[in-house]
Amino acid sequence: MVDVDQQLTTVGASLARSDERMLTGRNAAGRVWKTGFGGLDPLIGGGMRAGSLILLAGPQGLGKSTFALQVARNNAASGRPVLYFSYEHDAEDMTQKLIAMEAGELDDTDQVRMNSIRSIFDDLWVSSLDHRLESVPSGVEALAKVAHYSEMLFVHRSTGTRTDLAAIQAAIEAVRELAGTTPLVIVDYLQKVKSTYRDDDERSTEVVEGLKDLAIDISAPVLAIAAAEKEALRTGRRMRANDLRGSSALAYEADVVMVLNNKFDIVARHHLTYDLNNAERFRDFAVLTVEKNRFGRDGVVLQFRTRFDQGRYESEGTEVKEQLIDERVFRE
Repeated sequence: MVDVDQQLTTVGASLARSDERMLTGRNAAGRVWKTGFGGLDPLIGGGMRAGSLILLAGPQGLGKSTFALQVARNNAASGRPVLYFSYEHDAEDMTQKLIAMEAGELDDTDQVRMNSIRSIFDDLWVSSLDHRLESVPSGVEALAKVAHYSEMLFVHRSTGTRTDLAAIQAAIEAVRELAGTTPLVIVDYLQKVKSTYRDDDERSTEVVEGLKDLAIDISAPVLAIAAAEKEALRTGRRMRANDLRGSSALAYEADVVMVLNNKFDIVARHHLTYDLNNAERFRDFAVLTVEKNRFGRDGVVLQFRTRFDQGRYESEGTEVKEQLIDERVFRE
């Protein structure tokens, strides 16, 4: 008997699997997970593709976790399981954000605020959650929407001292057994994953290579948030793919690299000089640049309005028409 490597296959076997997916109508649904952000999915091959590693980066406070959670919500709401490894937030905090997100989208009066949702969870008076949410515009409806997909969105409270690549793999297997199918995996964030190395470059190399291997092994996308070097966090500087904290393996291993920047920080100066009203308006928009894209064209920039007071982005992106620059220097 010859032991056959389970990772060994033939092109013929791959063709047969592809043909079977197409004949059963499972081809697109089984290979692509939509982000749910308008304008983005067509740019990256229809969505997040099976076996791909997608990195999302950006300065602090620009809503990378919000963006990732919105992607998670969009997929869970469509009936597909999602496993969110959260190194910075617990499940209740994420639940509050989901309710605020849903209520904000439902309410036409624009009165929903994230702080109000948090207060409802923190109040000491005895009452059910749905009764408390009656005071929030569309609050009860938002709770019902979250409840509808709540069993499809798995949150793993991860820590930098315990949750390594092996723990991530084990949690994926557990969710696959519970849900009956492989989940979309979100890691928030990559530099927090426990590593056997102390050096930043070696740590990031081990983790990003491990996440890429994992995506291929489970045949599902892995979306990981990546931190930036300190120098890249200066106000008035445009963050790019080469500003990711750690080794060059981050950008090399990833299939798609997306970077968020505040529009005010990266728009050409003349757009501010000749129209002072632009300054405040631009602060309300994040520019998403597709820095690397193995499934389409890179260098594409879209803008999304931020509604962080409601814990969300407006999901329809538009093309950026203003001139953007890599770095703007302010002089008094």
